[in-house]
Amino acid sequence: MTEIAAIARTGEPITQEKMAADLRAIGVRPGMTLLVHTAMSRIGWVCGGARTCIETLIAATGATQHGGGTLIMPAQSSDLSDPAAWAHPAVPEHWWDSIRANTPPYDPALTPTRGLGVIAEQFRTWPGVQRSSHPQVSFAGLGHNAAAILATQPLEDPFGAKSPLGVLQQLDAQVLMIGTGWDTCTALHLAERQANPNGPRYDDGAPMTVEGQRRWVRFSMPETDAENFPALGAKLDGSAIVRHGHVRMAQSRFFPLRDAVTMATALLRPDSARS
Repeated sequence: MTEIAAIARTGEPITQEKMAADLRAIGVRPGMTLLVHTAMSRIGWVCGGARTCIETLIAATGATQHGGGTLIMPAQSSDLSDPAAWAHPAVPEHWWDSIRANTPPYDPALTPTRGLGVIAEQFRTWPGVQRSSHPQVSFAGLGHNAAAILATQPLEDPFGAKSPLGVLQQLDAQVLMIGTGWDTCTALHLAERQANPNGPRYDDGAPMTVEGQRRWVRFSMPETDAENFPALGAKLDGSAIVRHGHVRMAQSRFFPLRDAVTMATALLRPDSARS
């Protein structure tokens, strides 16, 4: 959505006070651990843009460098992957070796997010925000539980029990989706891992710093399929665990991660269709 379109559909400028009221109405409270997905274009025209949105979320949860609540966002960098598998867009095969040899290594402080929107990108650089170690599917966080959530993210199992998602499940975190669809719901990748822990995998790679040297590191990743998520989400939407509302113009969802993952895991198990 262009800025002109955002102005036309908003009606009046959106302020931090108005957004804060919407967050309270949907269920966000100080002290909670909150995984947030955002689509800035869906919210409307905000005074201060992404900065105001982040400040509102921080104030709503009480997340600070010294404690309070905890605010987590995905910080994925999918371009740090094997170019042989790229499709949107693909690159010529004779480029692959050069890309593998010359792409800068993953750096939590410098590597930008890709495809997550302006709020997630600005949040990863926010003072005090930490970031997990995975070169492709990291998370960023601020607040009381951020260090524990981001401490471990296995290279070959970044969405499993020992990942940030696994810790969020243990902490009984909440999920807030502001203007985003179920296809963006990263928590459902944890359900995929729990439903089929020995499922198919694929070979990948990324530029990383190993013992002080830049290297192209090859590793195996579990296959994921976000195309299944809208169908899962439709069933979650019809359950009692999801609270629906708006954050200004953006249709939004608020729900407990643990309950959503439990329900989605049952639906994804190979034998669920026969039960």
